Amino acid sequence: MRKRAYIAIAFLLLCIVGCAGKDANGDDKSLKKVLDAGQLVLGLDENYPPMGYRDESGEIVGFDIDMAKEVCNRLGIELVNKPIEWDKKEDELNSGNIDCIWNGMSVSPERSASMCLSKSYLRSELVFVVMSDSGIDDVQGIKGKSVGVQSGSTTEDELRDSALMPDITIVKYGDNKELMEDLEQKKIDVAFIDTISTYYYSSMSNENLTILPTVFSREELAIGFRNNDYALRDKVQETIDEMTADGTVKKISEKWFGKDITILK
Repeated sequence: MRKRAYIAIAFLLLCIVGCAGKDANGDDKSLKKVLDAGQLVLGLDENYPPMGYRDESGEIVGFDIDMAKEVCNRLGIELVNKPIEWDKKEDELNSGNIDCIWNGMSVSPERSASMCLSKSYLRSELVFVVMSDSGIDDVQGIKGKSVGVQSGSTTEDELRDSALMPDITIVKYGDNKELMEDLEQKKIDVAFIDTISTYYYSSMSNENLTILPTVFSREELAIGFRNNDYALRDKVQETIDEMTADGTVKKISEKWFGKDITILK
């Protein structure tokens, strides 16, 4: 997994350097387009609490949403949240239907190559989660079991690339909400999910969930823009840096996680 992490970092640096270099040409109108339209269209999976999801009243809320709202307020534009199918996010972005993907998106070599990414702002771990009465105590215990993942996510990619593949049955879900509901109802044996989501569901659920002791991999979260939209990416990043410096990011993180878990400096 260490080699994979090095590759991801290398691709991310390549993307950032490449985007910044293109910006000097002055032919990028992505920021002007958003400012002229008076809105930033944010693509998200509307069932990914606590990053972005619909609350009981149907309003889209979450950590990423509060971050994006503050960025838009400072830029003097409106935030437009547009739910998308997560496994089609690249198509939505490249077709121009959305301006960015901002919803707990993990950095991967493929995404670093196909998008212009922001700085990483959160770090998460991919873990196996079971019901406390499942009788499964470690990763070896999931052999022969059904493991749920979100379709089109890095969890699916990581699991398919792992040595566990011949011994498990992968069950794909459209979103983490449905995945965790099926785990609680024991329709699947194991969930493979990130720790940020796990802590949220654990606090919200009456059921007892157990994280297996072995951390499968670690990943970082970033905002994705079209590969040529470096001016927009840079302005959003500049605004987030200002929010970090004045303590706004810390307050938003404390609201959703009880403490500042961001990795922004």
